[in-house]
Amino acid sequence: MKIRHVNQGNFTLIEHIEQTINPPAEGFYWIDANLEDLVTLQPIFRMHDLAVEDCLNEEEQRPKIELYEDHYFIVVNSIRFDDEEFFLRALNIFLGKHYIITVTKQKINELRLLKPILWEQEVSRPDQFLYYLVDLVIDNYALVGDRIELKIDQLEEEILLHTKKTHLNEIYGLRSEILWLKKVLGPQRELVAQLMKKELRLIDDQLQKYFSDVYENALKTSESFDTYRDLMGNLREAYQSAVTSRANEIMRVFTAITTIFMPLTFITGIYGMNFDIIPGLHFEYGAYVVLGIMLVLGIGMYIIFRKKEWL
Repeated sequence: MKIRHVNQGNFTLIEHIEQTINPPAEGFYWIDANLEDLVTLQPIFRMHDLAVEDCLNEEEQRPKIELYEDHYFIVVNSIRFDDEEFFLRALNIFLGKHYIITVTKQKINELRLLKPILWEQEVSRPDQFLYYLVDLVIDNYALVGDRIELKIDQLEEEILLHTKKTHLNEIYGLRSEILWLKKVLGPQRELVAQLMKKELRLIDDQLQKYFSDVYENALKTSESFDTYRDLMGNLREAYQSAVTSRANEIMRVFTAITTIFMPLTFITGIYGMNFDIIPGLHFEYGAYVVLGIMLVLGIGMYIIFRKKEWL
């Protein structure tokens, strides 16, 4: 657990948790905790049992805001894209009048990125901290959307250049992930809407207007996922068209080869009959003549097919 006093974006480490019980003369306290620290923090900040239970719950929590007497409990889901896989990481926030507590199971990248923003914006209130944190989380969804779009473009290029059977599995897998992300972003968007519209005494009225910008970003990102879903449908059609075209190309080549060998097979069939009298059968150079005719026929038909672009 790390305890910081934040004032005008400057951080001062606090050693003893008891110092955070009373409001500081300026600024606020940011307590960055893990699940084990809740045992210590709950009695000090009178955290509601249901909120603590949600933090400890192993199941995935839906983004939400719960209003209690002297603090709010907020759940947001941070997203991470590693090794072509998406991960959700719950970020539990306790917002008080003079403090904000972030409780996480794993490291959250947004908390690391938040520090320079707090310094740059000279943040001195916990509700401002909450705004910039939620803004970073939503922006990260947009960055994931950009990576998905890049992956779609790469997949489309690979399908057009050289179609493989594995591409179909990639298409269905990526489409499932897009639908899952859209489903995840929906509750997140609802949470931002509540922060924007609800009358919340711990969040300044002027600051609530800024959440409308965050909501717009969440809405745009959600609409982008709709576009990606449609693109995956187009990609699937492109794959099927490429497979069909490739099959037709193979059949065309096989048909042309078969057609070339038909007259050659006809000639060999005649001279393979069991008759005693066949024209040229006993001619000394008959075999060479027949082979020459077959060679001329084969080459001639190949040249004709190439000119007509059948091969």
